[in-house]
Amino acid sequence: MAERRALVTGASSGIGLEICRTLLATGWQVTGLSRRAPEGDLGPCFTHVSVDLLDDAALDGALAELPAPDALIHAAGVLRVGDHAQMSRADGAQMWRLHLDVAAQLVQHFAPRMRDGGRIVLIGSRVATGAKGKALYAASKAAFTGFARSVAAELAPRQITVNIVAPAATDTPMLRDPARQGVGPDAPPIGRFVLPEEVAGTTAFLLSGAAASMTGQTLVICGGASL
Repeated sequence: MAERRALVTGASSGIGLEICRTLLATGWQVTGLSRRAPEGDLGPCFTHVSVDLLDDAALDGALAELPAPDALIHAAGVLRVGDHAQMSRADGAQMWRLHLDVAAQLVQHFAPRMRDGGRIVLIGSRVATGAKGKALYAASKAAFTGFARSVAAELAPRQITVNIVAPAATDTPMLRDPARQGVGPDAPPIGRFVLPEEVAGTTAFLLSGAAASMTGQTLVICGGASL
């Protein structure tokens, strides 16, 4: 295609910002959704839309102004921790909204209007299978699997793929968030945390022709942590 358009949530920092940079470097037109704009100039092919993804009505209004993208990447995320006795159900509701409900809102709005052969990628987490002190976060990310596989089955006749990239602890501002309350991850067996550009590169692969037959799958990037 002469012009490929991608929409990326969580574009202000971390994995979302790195995905924007990677796609821009490979010729995509990118629209980034986040409350604040990323620092620095990402160039003329990048457009930022300021919106609070937690606000259902505000997000609906922002999406109504945008054309259907060729690729939809939901990278926005938040981590709130706490064991079974201390976990905050309010935090759990926020994570469910930002992770799963926003994904559903984006897909419901754009998928019917996406071109055949389009791509949808959700940024999940390796801890979706469960992790001490992260029950509600893990649950909100685990929900991606059932959602993505179901939507993938529905969109397969149109050759629109739906996949999950699930990194382990990634070297982003979220890793150093004070809200982690001392529940810090250990470095995986490779001796360092996952890099944002590794997650972005895997995402870019899922948008490529080489991944056209992959759908409903989860690609885990864990540095050996799941071995």
